[in-house]
Amino acid sequence: MYKMPQSLLVANPINRYLINSPMLPSLVKDPDGGVTIYVQNQSPGPAKEANWLPTPEGPFQIILRLYWPKEEALNGTWHAPKVTKS
Repeated sequence: MYKMPQSLLVANPINRYLINSPMLPSLVKDPDGGVTIYVQNQSPGPAKEANWLPTPEGPFQIILRLYWPKEEALNGTWHAPKVTKS
């Protein structure tokens, strides 16, 4: 999570700057087995905080990095989930 326009990490109360695959076991799963990430400035509440990626109050940038991606990501048949406002 980067604050714009400086591209600096975002200071936040839980000292979290990313969500990555080693964190998957500690994230709360949705009923369908998926994972909802709460990308917002304020805590989504204690029950959802495990899946919270804090943002700054102003503009920010989210980056998805794929290390050793599968062929589907390389050939364009896989698409990252959309970020939606709720």
